[in-house]
Amino acid sequence: MPLYEYTCQDCGFRFDAFRSIKDADEPIQCKKCFSLNTRRALSLFFAASEGKPVAGSASSGCSSCSGGSCSCSGI
Repeated sequence: MPLYEYTCQDCGFRFDAFRSIKDADEPIQCKKCFSLNTRRALSLFFAASEGKPVAGSASSGCSSCSGGSCSCSGI
């Protein structure tokens, strides 16, 4: 089951939850203030193979994106 990040629109608390893909954008209760006014947040990641970045690298050298599999990252 995927792990998603959420942000509470009322108190600003950011939390994780394991949820099925079909439920990812359904309302979920904030773990701090218990509000249902939450939104799924953009999650960042980094992957490496043999010590070399393969995805999610913020230091890809490309000024037009934040890394990953764009045409200028060489991935």
